[in-house]
Amino acid sequence: MGAPNLPNAHIPSATYRLQFNAGFTFADATRMIGYLHDLGVSDVYASSYLAAKEGSVHGYDVVNQTILNKEVGDEQSYQAMVEELSRHGMGHILDFVPNHMCIESADNVWWMDVLENGMSSPYAHFFDIDWEPVKKELTGKVLLPLLGDQYGKVLEAGGLQLLFREGAFFVQCYSLPIPIEPRSYLRILQHRLDTLKERFPPDAGPVQELLSIETGLQHLPLPTERDPAQMGERHREKEIIKKRLWQLCQDAPEVMEFIAENVRIFNGSKGDPNSFDLLDQLLREQVYRLSYWRVATEEINYRRFFDINALAAIRMEDQGVYDLTHALLFKLIREGKVTGVRIDHVDGLYDPVSYLQNLQKSAYIQLCGWEPGGEGGNGAEAEYFRELERQPCYQPLYAVVEKILMKGEQLPEQWPVAGSTGYEFLNSVNGIFVDTEAAKQFDRIYDRFVNRAFDFTEIVYQKKKLVMQVSLSGEVNMLAHQLNNIAEQDRLTRDFTLNSLVRAISEVIACFPVYRTYANSASVRDKDVQYIEAAVSKAKRWNPAISGSVFDFLRDVLLLKAPERASEESRRAWLYFAMRFQQITGPVMAKGLEDTAFYVYHRLISLNDVGGMPGKFGTTVEAFHGQNLERNKNFPHAMITTSTHDSKRGEDVRTRIDALSELPELWQKSVMRWSRINKGRGSLIENQRVPDRNEEYLIYQTLLGAWPAGGLDQAGYDAFRGRIKDYMIKALREAKVNSSWVSPNSTYEDAVLGFLDGILEQSPGNPFLREFQPLQRRLSRCGLFSSLSQSLLKMTAPGVPDFYQGTELIEFTLVDPDNRRQVDYGARIEALRELRAREAEIGAQALCRELLEQGDNGRIKLFLIYRVLNYRRQSRDPFDAGEYLPLEAQGARERHVCAFARKGGARTLIVAAARLVATLMPEAGDSPLGETVWQDTVLLLPEGSGERFRNVVNDQQVEAERRDGRLAIPLAALFSEVSVALLEPA
Repeated sequence: MGAPNLPNAHIPSATYRLQFNAGFTFADATRMIGYLHDLGVSDVYASSYLAAKEGSVHGYDVVNQTILNKEVGDEQSYQAMVEELSRHGMGHILDFVPNHMCIESADNVWWMDVLENGMSSPYAHFFDIDWEPVKKELTGKVLLPLLGDQYGKVLEAGGLQLLFREGAFFVQCYSLPIPIEPRSYLRILQHRLDTLKERFPPDAGPVQELLSIETGLQHLPLPTERDPAQMGERHREKEIIKKRLWQLCQDAPEVMEFIAENVRIFNGSKGDPNSFDLLDQLLREQVYRLSYWRVATEEINYRRFFDINALAAIRMEDQGVYDLTHALLFKLIREGKVTGVRIDHVDGLYDPVSYLQNLQKSAYIQLCGWEPGGEGGNGAEAEYFRELERQPCYQPLYAVVEKILMKGEQLPEQWPVAGSTGYEFLNSVNGIFVDTEAAKQFDRIYDRFVNRAFDFTEIVYQKKKLVMQVSLSGEVNMLAHQLNNIAEQDRLTRDFTLNSLVRAISEVIACFPVYRTYANSASVRDKDVQYIEAAVSKAKRWNPAISGSVFDFLRDVLLLKAPERASEESRRAWLYFAMRFQQITGPVMAKGLEDTAFYVYHRLISLNDVGGMPGKFGTTVEAFHGQNLERNKNFPHAMITTSTHDSKRGEDVRTRIDALSELPELWQKSVMRWSRINKGRGSLIENQRVPDRNEEYLIYQTLLGAWPAGGLDQAGYDAFRGRIKDYMIKALREAKVNSSWVSPNSTYEDAVLGFLDGILEQSPGNPFLREFQPLQRRLSRCGLFSSLSQSLLKMTAPGVPDFYQGTELIEFTLVDPDNRRQVDYGARIEALRELRAREAEIGAQALCRELLEQGDNGRIKLFLIYRVLNYRRQSRDPFDAGEYLPLEAQGARERHVCAFARKGGARTLIVAAARLVATLMPEAGDSPLGETVWQDTVLLLPEGSGERFRNVVNDQQVEAERRDGRLAIPLAALFSEVSVALLEPA
């Protein structure tokens, strides 16, 4: 195959994220594709729509990657959606979940097979199960932490019920039927067997058949059998036995009655503990151990997605697992129905780089039209590697990874992907709307209000340790035992105690500066060496009571610095430990930082979002430009976003709260006054004020950010109040200070809800709302202009702009499930239709003025997106492969603008957006527009720019002028009618 016919990645111009579930189906998506195309979107970016647990609202609880989710639609409706995309020339990116599967569903046939057959299951190697765990009683078994109370209590309350169905036995655990291991059927079938024999003549056929079935069961290979021939025999014979048993029950009603009565006896009688002995003995013989869900914290022996027991990790490093789970995905890629992928939770994989390399190679083979492993497939694979030698950066498939990058961190250069999904951009662009110079003032205001000084770094450290204690201690203990086995092999390290190794591992993970490292061979990347050494150094410094030699040993293992005398087996053990360690640091960081610390530290909550570090107060424009330059150089087609399904609060909520950073004195005065007004609304529980001061500080910021625009009827107000109450319950439990998911404190939570009801009461006797609303209205106005700037910067900065469903209008959503509610697409379709008609009637410039006057309805944002995305789709060169040139402003308001040029082909485009607008809008109803606001400030243009421009946003004509020998545009003219500009040469 020659180079001219190479399959090349389809690069989107702009993506739009759709959340598929029973409430939003393929048919629903088909109806709105025309709208998305009119909006300027090039690619639909779909949440996973492969088979998921019944009722899933997000699709990440996948049960079968080889079929579509029937709740979302069938093959016919899927094909109709794909054809509609094709008709509009649009691409389709699919969110793929390679890390885990939902195991609390009978539809996960692979997991059910493991529960029936244990290590002898053909799918036993699919799941990341430790069959020889630390707890020896679990050897050869899987812990199933499904129970809502202790096993014995659930059993004796009748919470576990034996079932017989179509020749097979199950134990019903809540709504989940779990298979019984076939050899243990004997315990059921041989119970009271004499009573059945008495009902038939001695040589009766039904009795002989039942005895024959029992003989077959006795000769089944054991569930611990791993010999392929024996495994095949077990799989074949058990199914034959089930069919025979079911046929026997159809032919001989007496046998069916006998089994039914035994099932009833095994299920026991409430109030008679001894009656459950038979079922208890049966369950003890299974290849799983049912347990209270809390047991998982310490004794889990399968890897999970974070600490979610229902999501079990799969071993994507196994080629057989990879091939089967990707079969449908690659079929859709080969058929052109999927043109790109988003890889979910790439950090959970054992070896991310090898997986991503395999993904691109497989995509190449599919796009060449050959089946992997066949004669053509082998030729395509060889050609693919030859092409990589010619073009090391060649990628046949557009792929982005969900990866959270910490400050200064870059995607590993070996990863064959277009980039990340854009969390780092979200935080970077949001940060430029925060006044970085107000950091110390906000420290003082926050510390004074909550009556203590918070150190965010210390909070993260402590919360990561808390997570390892209450959620992931089993994973840490597993690591410690592996490290102990390594230590025992060398006389210089064998004296390290297990307890000291547990503590060292915990401390290093708590001090880890990034989510994970990526060692997968004898060498470790320089960056990873720095992260490991930094974590170990910090752990040693913070724990002087622990011997430094223990930390040094752990560091050497993680850096794979095995002694020269180490055997190959020992070196493999070191590498295996390091790669397992890497899989645990990410979940601890995610749970400790995103899901705990972010709900504890409230200095300015708009900074508390996935991928952010709120200890850093905003982003300078210089840093923002630097990150854009870096992305343009290394990952110019990475996704960039301002909202996702995982965001802690919506983009338009954040811009409102950002504006507080410009008004520290007003904020301090307001929040102190509100607290005094609402003092009587709180409660006292066990001598503790409820809500506590930190929670109250969170409540006021949340209300300022999420308050609906415009007027609300009573139903709307009640709905908003309900959303705030739901959010606060989640926030309290995530913080793990006064309540938690593990141990909800309903008394405390009810008191907080009572406080919310009190302060949100609509009555003349509630002075809080009267005092609150003036500042809220001012921030709402500021947030509108910042939202426009943020949207423009996303659509024009290096990368592929992504829009989360519904965010083309102003939306004030909070964390999930609030941001996963169904979107009113009908309203959006109608709004765009009306805007286009009005634009044709009065022109873009007049329409922009009109929309700004009606800012509460958010249509100005929709119009901006429509104008810029359509222009971007038609003029791709400057955005896809253009230079990025930061621009300077000069004058009194120079710090209030962010500007850059995009230069591609023969065209140079100028982008400018107002920022920090609160100080430009001192009075209610002001706008950051015109000469009074911008005074003498000018935007300096790059060399070679023209003198006449058209603003793509509103068709306004703008002229540059000479200032000290350079071309410049006065911002008073540029921002005379709208505070954002995308200029093309006129």
